[in-house]
Amino acid sequence: MPRDETPSSPPEAPTTLILLVRHGQTPTTGTVLPGRAPGLHLSEAGVEQAGRVAERLAALRIDAIYASPLERTLETALPTSARTGVPVVEDDGLLEGDFGDWTGAQLADLYRKPEWKTVQQRPSAFRFPEGESFVEIKDRMTATLERLRRAHDGGTAVCFSHADPIRVAVSDAMGTPLDRFQRLSIGPCSVSALSYQDGRDPVVLTVNSTQDTLAQLRAS
Repeated sequence: MPRDETPSSPPEAPTTLILLVRHGQTPTTGTVLPGRAPGLHLSEAGVEQAGRVAERLAALRIDAIYASPLERTLETALPTSARTGVPVVEDDGLLEGDFGDWTGAQLADLYRKPEWKTVQQRPSAFRFPEGESFVEIKDRMTATLERLRRAHDGGTAVCFSHADPIRVAVSDAMGTPLDRFQRLSIGPCSVSALSYQDGRDPVVLTVNSTQDTLAQLRAS
């Protein structure tokens, strides 16, 4: 090598931005565990929330939009699609947890069940009766986000999903044990942002963001 030349550094791997957006408010938000039951739509407040989050997301260059195939997530995603011109792709990996026999139950009734303590304090040991376990929800979300981030390497993908799957995914990205994911709050139409780069752990850029501008958000 000539003396006036210096070794060049290898190019840095591209960074990928994954935005996790919870669906907007529904008529049963905070009172019922709807799970995957069909027919639940956004409330008037939820429609307004979907419009506001679309405006926030439109500040970014978005390469792909994915959504859980349930009505409330698709209805939340559509205003963002309209603002950006990016079509919505349904993805089963972003579905709400399968709550089995607890689907449609009143939360006030579930709070009185002895199993609720396990849900809150040791979710890694809990499986919903005839449904998914929290470990399976975590594995499903981890695999889904890995697949989507590789499909859009170096780009930005928005994923419309549900509270528990998002909380589990963010907790896992932070390296937090599954039994502590309940400490995270994910409100309706909030945005949580994860940055991915090959050879590095994920970076959590923001969690449960509902008001701040997203214009300066960059993968890192």
